[in-house]
Formats: sequence, structure tokens, C-alpha cells
Amino acid sequence: MIDLSKKEAALAMNIERAKKNKILLPTYAQMKDPSKVPAKIQEKLKSIGLWDMDSLNLFRVTWKNEPNLEGGGFQDVPNYVEIPSVISGVDARILAMSGRYFPTGAHKVGPSLSCLLPRLVTGQFDATYNSAVWPSTGNYCRGGAFNSSLLACDAVAVLPEEMSAERYEWLQEVAGEVIKTPGGESDVKAIYDKTWELIDTRENVIVFNQFGEMANPTWHYNVTGSALVDMLKDAMKPGQRVAGTCVTSGSGGTISAADYVKSQFQGAKVAVGEATQCPTLFNNGFGYHRIEGIGDKHIPWVHNVKNTDMVIAIDDNDALEMIRFFNNEAGQEYMRQNGVDEETIEKLKWVGISGAANILMAIKFAKYYELTGDDLVATVLTDSIDMYQSRLEQQRTELGRAYNATDAAVDHAKVLLAQKTDYLLELSYNDRKRIHNLKYYTWIEQQGKELDDLNAQWYDAENYWGEVYGLADRLDPMIEEFNAATGVLDEI
Repeated sequence: MIDLSKKEAALAMNIERAKKNKILLPTYAQMKDPSKVPAKIQEKLKSIGLWDMDSLNLFRVTWKNEPNLEGGGFQDVPNYVEIPSVISGVDARILAMSGRYFPTGAHKVGPSLSCLLPRLVTGQFDATYNSAVWPSTGNYCRGGAFNSSLLACDAVAVLPEEMSAERYEWLQEVAGEVIKTPGGESDVKAIYDKTWELIDTRENVIVFNQFGEMANPTWHYNVTGSALVDMLKDAMKPGQRVAGTCVTSGSGGTISAADYVKSQFQGAKVAVGEATQCPTLFNNGFGYHRIEGIGDKHIPWVHNVKNTDMVIAIDDNDALEMIRFFNNEAGQEYMRQNGVDEETIEKLKWVGISGAANILMAIKFAKYYELTGDDLVATVLTDSIDMYQSRLEQQRTELGRAYNATDAAVDHAKVLLAQKTDYLLELSYNDRKRIHNLKYYTWIEQQGKELDDLNAQWYDAENYWGEVYGLADRLDPMIEEFNAATGVLDEI
């Protein structure tokens, strides 16, 4: 399933390229615990900006960067915000881990690097010849383009034409080539079709499809999952318990982080979300939605469906109105008057559209299970409002006037306090199998995956997913061997 066989000639070319460009690769152990990054690299990073095109920023592919855009170091606990009960309307403690302080401003730089690493250190990807194709609905191809640039290899970004302007503006400067496909967030198949066209017409491309690359959940299980556990342990008080993790189904990778949390806390559940406008997991539905950063109309190959406990669907209007509430002066003043402290109000700017959906999921989850103040619910904020200023401006135009105190009170009541337990399904064995079986139509019939692998995901789940999550332990010695061959660390 996971091929780590070496192509020695291409590997030698990669090592020479890395040596010439002074490139070192981080291990999974270092991304998980950046205190293991060599001291002289940590010292160098003090003079490097978070978004700078400097190869040492590969060592900032971690949840534990200090919240600084310039010259930050590392910390023991990831950046997170607790959603105040006065805002969420539930007693449960909702903790949201922030991806804002990754290079590119989104955590997707992590799984994209993880997908490239195995091919790079085996020589299956030749950085002097191959072009890396990054199909995405936004942040993943940004991360892939960033990593490709740092690693001095060609990148092709493929994403829908209706994604936010911020994504395109940055990509035009960094990616070697940007290809826009028809439609928006709900048109994932158009991205797949374009990648097949590239494979058929260009002999040097290698596609890193996050929805099907197993190194994606490898990274999230080991790096995101351990960071969520560190966050929960940091916040947890005596006698409290972890109820579960709520994440929307984008590429499916972050769900494996919820799997890790479930393995660490007895009774913790895994809840997966989607848009009510396109309820594929909920009832095999289809449609069109506006929650940028999550997928739809298919089940990602990398989603371990057998370990998922619940499906929760969120109205995309609620997610969009939540970011409006958090990011207008009237909304911030409303929160202030309701006792929310200034630090939390500032941290709520870490919430992007998919992050808003994740928080709404956590609220529905807490209401369904009647959670108390002794229950912790974890979630993830993929990016921040930095990626959606154009969406805020669009909302201002549509409103036709200044957002005011009444709007804030209405949004809070309608979007947060009024969340119900509709569009929620606690999964039975047959429910899980129904969702898993949907993979057949996308991945076997359309994308060329093997039926034996599909069956192994279900009938030999422990061994199959154990190999996926254990890939990090197999790769770290290969990464260390690659770095040693370049000799770059000795020259720093």
C-alpha cells in the first residue's frame, strides 16, 4: 500500500539539489515536537519571517510556532482559543486549535509537505525533472506551492476559479503555474478531471492528491493529533473529560487527528462535518456550498470511516455569518458587553469559514450529548480571517449599510444560540459501512484505486490504518539519512 522503494538515480539528484540549495528536511518527530529541531536552526529562525521564502521555514511546519509573524520561536503548547459559553450557548468547553501561525497562514502546508517527503527521500519524485501537481480547493495547493518553492522544484496549483481572491493573489507569485477549474468549493471532480488531463498530456507531472495520498493522514495523526492532545491537557482541569473532536471533512486528513485523540482519551468520539447544502455523508446527497476548504459529493480515500462516530451538517450561511459577527466592530463590542475579554475577541479573528463550521459542529455535538462544563470538545481552525477579507467585503456590499449592534445580536441569537440537533446522525455499524461504500464510485471506478485496498480499509482496518499512521516512524530515519547525505546541517 505504501511504497518506500528507492530510485537511486533520482534520489542522488534530489540530494545534490538539496545540497546546492542548502535544504534540510524536518522529521515528523520535529514537526510534532519542535524542541528537537537543532539549536542552530532555531537560532537562524529568529531572523526569518513566518512567510519568508526561506528553506529553514520547513522547520516551522508545526502547530507549536509562537504567535509571531516575524522571527518567532517554538512553544510547548499550540495556539488555541476557548469559545466562551456566553457566545457558544453551551456549558461544554469548546477548544479550537489555530493554524494561523503556519507558513502561508494555514495548516495545509503540513500535509502537503508530508505528501512530498516520501517521494523526495525515495527518489520517486525527481526534483530536477518532475513537476508537483497540487489539486485543492485552496489552502492545500498554497501549501504545496510554498513547499515546492522552498525545495526548488516546479509546482502546478489546480483549484476552482471561484475561490477567494486572497488565495489567487498569493499563488500567482509563488506557484510556477496556476490552473483554474470551473465552479467553486462543490466542484471537486473538476479538479480530479484536470489532474488526469495533465497526466495524459505531460510526461513529467506527479499528482499529490490530498484526498487520496496516505501521507496526509500520517501527518495529521502524528502531528495534529498530538498537538490536540497537548492542547486538551493544557486546558483540562481535575475531574474533566474529553468528549470528542469535531472536524469538517475536507481532504479527510484532519479526521485522523480526531482518531488519535480518540485513542488517547477513553470515551472520546469522532464527529465529521459537512454542509447541509451538500449532505453526502448524512444521506448520500449532493449540491453546492460555500464553506471554503471542505470537500463534498465524495468520501475521501484517506478517511477511516469505520472509526467515525457521528456526522453533523452545518448550514453554510451560519458559517459565513459567524465570521461576519466575529470580525465587525459592532459584533466585537457586543461580545465585550457580554463579558468576553479582549484577548479572546482578538483570537476569534483566527476563525476562518471552515473553522466557523467546526465550532458550530462542536455546539451541536455538545447539545446532542447534553455535555456539561466538565466536558471538553476539541476542534481545529485551518486558517484565519486573513484568507477571507474579500468575503467580508462582499458581505458588507450585500448588506448595503454598516453592520450594527442589532445585526450582531441577531447573528449571535440566530447563528450560535439557536443551533439545534438537526442534520445530525449518530452512526451505526451499517451507517459507517454505507458511507465507506461510497468510496467505490469515486476511487475505484473513477480514480484507479484497487478494490482489495478498499476492502482492507474496512475488513482489515486495524492493520491497514496502523500502517498509514506508522509511516512517520518508517520515514524519519530516511529523512535523517537524506539530510546527512547533503551535509547541509554541518554548514549552518
